[in-house]
This record gives sequence, C-alpha cells and structure tokens, in this order.
Amino acid sequence: MPRYCFRLQVRPERLAEYVERHRAVWPDMLAALRDSGWHNYSLFLDSGDGLLIGYVEAESLDAAQAAMAATEVNRRWQAEMARFFTGSGIDTDGRPPDEGFRLLTEVFNLDEQLSRTDSETA
Repeated sequence: MPRYCFRLQVRPERLAEYVERHRAVWPDMLAALRDSGWHNYSLFLDSGDGLLIGYVEAESLDAAQAAMAATEVNRRWQAEMARFFTGSGIDTDGRPPDEGFRLLTEVFNLDEQLSRTDSETA
C-alpha cells in the first residue's frame, strides 16, 4: 500500500491544546478516517517548535482526502483544527489543514532495499 508523509506547523502557543485534542479524537471522526481509506495513520509532533509530521497509508491519498472532505464530521473537525496551524511551511490556499499540508518525498525505505538486495543475492 502506498505510504505518504506530510508536514504542518502547529502554532507554538497552542501545542499543549493540540496534543490534548488528539488524546481522544471524536469517535465519528475516527470511523470516518477508517471508512475513507486512511490506514496506519500517525502524527508526530516536535514539542519544541511545533513541527508536525504525519504518516498515512492509503490506496490513493487523493481518494482518501476526497472521501473525508465529503463527510460532515471532517468539516467540523477541520474548522476546529485550522486555528492550531500557522502558514509557515505549508501552502493551504485557504484549504483545511488536511488538504493543505506539504507532502514529503520518501528517499529511503529499509524494507524495500532489503527486499531488492535479497532478490539480487538469491
């Protein structure tokens, strides 16, 4: 399954509140993510400067994002989450945070290289 990594920037003065909000995400939001094709989704936060790194697996990130955009719970969640983010390091063009993040390019994957090495030596 394709892997995606992205970054956003959380406002430093809102770090504690952002973390607290993610301790118990709304059950209907969790179900919507699952039902929209988001798998193995994690967020990692640098509590020093607010750099947020997200990781998700999806058959198609575009399709997963479109499916989430069609849900009422996601519209509510994104409206509440928008105030936590700065424009630094992202280009949201007025889009909600889950559509305005900057995708990162994967440059190394251990399993892929081991698999390639194993097949070359077999």
